[in-house]
Amino acid sequence: MSTPYPFTAIVGQDDLRLGLLLNAVSPAVGGVLVRGEKGTAKSTAVRALAALMPEVSVVPGCRFSCAPAAPDPACPDGPHEPASGVSRAARTVELPVGASEDRLVGALDIERALSEGVKAFEPGLLADAHRGILYVDEVNLLHDHLVDLLLDAAAMGASYVEREGVSVRHAARFLLVGTMNPEEGELRPQLLDRFGLTVEVAASRDTDQRVEVVRRRLAHDDDPAAFAARWAEEEAALRDRIAAARALLPEVSLGDGPLRQIAATCAAFEVDGMRADIVMARTATALAAWDGRTDVQSEDVRQAALLALPHRRRRNPFDAPGLDEDKLDDTLDQNSGEDDDPDPDGPGGGGPPPQGDGPDTQPRPEGGADDTPEGSGPEQSGPEQGKEPEPGQGQP
Repeated sequence: MSTPYPFTAIVGQDDLRLGLLLNAVSPAVGGVLVRGEKGTAKSTAVRALAALMPEVSVVPGCRFSCAPAAPDPACPDGPHEPASGVSRAARTVELPVGASEDRLVGALDIERALSEGVKAFEPGLLADAHRGILYVDEVNLLHDHLVDLLLDAAAMGASYVEREGVSVRHAARFLLVGTMNPEEGELRPQLLDRFGLTVEVAASRDTDQRVEVVRRRLAHDDDPAAFAARWAEEEAALRDRIAAARALLPEVSLGDGPLRQIAATCAAFEVDGMRADIVMARTATALAAWDGRTDVQSEDVRQAALLALPHRRRRNPFDAPGLDEDKLDDTLDQNSGEDDDPDPDGPGGGGPPPQGDGPDTQPRPEGGADDTPEGSGPEQSGPEQGKEPEPGQGQP
């Protein structure tokens, strides 16, 4: 078996590495689409990521990689009796461009099903990728029907096969990574939207960085085992960090402030639907866990927007990739909660907050209730209003 190129030895490509690592921490982010020219370490990074994924425990003999602690009740190889599992490395499954539908989702022996009443099912690549990585190179060249099946399975966490009234279902939860060269054609917007994150990659124009890329590549090709050993310590540290972030993820809190920034950002960039908001929330949460924090901050929201929105805001092939970062920063500042929050009493509610435990009192901790006496409410535009000390100024 060949020795893969170490993930930590990849030079540059910070966004690519971050996008992959966030999906390793939280597969619920929804995968990553890597767009860029050939020879920019797209495939190398995906294959290297597999070595960092935690090992999985599976039911012995199960072709669908069921977890012993919680086997899939609908597993075609089930039902499984309680038993200890066996550990193996997470798989990286590659979907070739010329794959058929049966190769992707699996094949059902209709003759045996009708004559013997047996669901003779041969698993496909979706079953092989369960609890691992599914890598689709040149995803833009894959038939649209197969892309639909692939993305449906990724979204639902399960694959369904129906032939002549016979139906089979099995779990299919995986980290989806697609790569493409935009010069060879674009994906339809409906398919682009189904990828959680997108990353643009390009070869560096910095001479020193290009020299280092070539030096490391040649060293790996000359002696892969020795090169991997040089990076073993960094690989182990990164593997531990992924495991720690996965363990911390359930404890991360997404407050109302960051959530409002997410909604405002998606509205400002006029993205369609609500998938962008959900993906941004999951990505910001994964970023906080990756940094070892239990609270989502504004910088997490900003980074999540840069990864989750570019492929959703594009309207035509002539739009420049990426986001207007000045507009992004302005939107985040306007919804940072450091100034005034919308007053629950309406435009005239500049007085003290209502007493009691009603729903109107909930947003106050995020929005800085201490700011209201400073005279920043919209009703205090006149000098005589700004000096009114009476508590009744919010009354009509």
